[in-house]
Amino acid sequence: MLELDGSFGEGGGQILRTSLALSLVTRKAFHLRNVRARRAKPGLQPQHLMSVRAAAAIGQAEARGDSLRSSDLVFQPGSVVPGKYHFDIGTAGATGLVLHTIYLPLAWKTAVPSEITFTGGTHVKASPCFHFLDVTWRRYTELLGIQVGLRMIRPGFYPRGGGVVQAFIQPCARIEALRLTEWSEIRHITGVSAVAGLPEQISARQARRAASRLERSAIDVELKQQAWQGGPGTVLTLELDSQPVPTFFFGLGERGKPAEKVADEAAEQALAYLAARQPVDLHSADQLVLPLALAEGASELRVAEVTSHLLTNVAVIQQFLEREIVCEGEEGKPGTVRMR
Repeated sequence: MLELDGSFGEGGGQILRTSLALSLVTRKAFHLRNVRARRAKPGLQPQHLMSVRAAAAIGQAEARGDSLRSSDLVFQPGSVVPGKYHFDIGTAGATGLVLHTIYLPLAWKTAVPSEITFTGGTHVKASPCFHFLDVTWRRYTELLGIQVGLRMIRPGFYPRGGGVVQAFIQPCARIEALRLTEWSEIRHITGVSAVAGLPEQISARQARRAASRLERSAIDVELKQQAWQGGPGTVLTLELDSQPVPTFFFGLGERGKPAEKVADEAAEQALAYLAARQPVDLHSADQLVLPLALAEGASELRVAEVTSHLLTNVAVIQQFLEREIVCEGEEGKPGTVRMR
């Protein structure tokens, strides 16, 4: 049984999710202590608890310590069983993070497709929103040879939640290596300023602010305004026409947060990415290293920013797999990830 410390590196849920995924893929049991020790609310919160229970369900696993706020977890995997599942977080916890926990075991060398329904948050703080998953993450998985279809039935914002997302995961016999080293010039940025259950003038303010902030990039910007069902909540999305997949950034509203601040969050991320001139955005980098660790052949990624999430994920992967992974560059600056 692998002994893992949840307080090292970024000390958050990434350690848990990657450990669960690789435990199911490798059939290695693990003991994780100090779960999410560096977070304001340590231990298993609802979305992390659902990640554990979802992994246990698809992998016929035995889990000890799978309770709310638990800081000590033992996970003993069985065989992964693809099929049809429904996981309800019960709060506005991030549906995308539960998906990230289980998609790889369900795809990796299974025999039949899987259909997963998630209920919870689709656009919540500190997690990939549905549209990022659909626009950027899903396109990257296609390059890897992993086919994941996504559909949002209903959005879910903090604190109400109640969003519904479906994922359709195809079996994958082989994961392809990737070499993403060349910067592609960005010529067009499209986006959506959306409100759900709030006055439409908020979406107009978000769109105006984002357009103003992006003017200095000298790139054509086209933003649409939309009103969604559900909520309350707001989001401002930006899609850059990068190659080989679009790059996506977003800002989210919350109580007491001005519309202009929502737009600023998305615009500042996009401008930082443009300034770095590296192909892989900071969010995709740590998500790509996990499946690439199972790929045949060498991979190389030039990333816009080396983050603590990326470094932590690499360290966890190397606990489960004998794979050489080298991350060059200072944290907070552009860098290169190489897998041999």
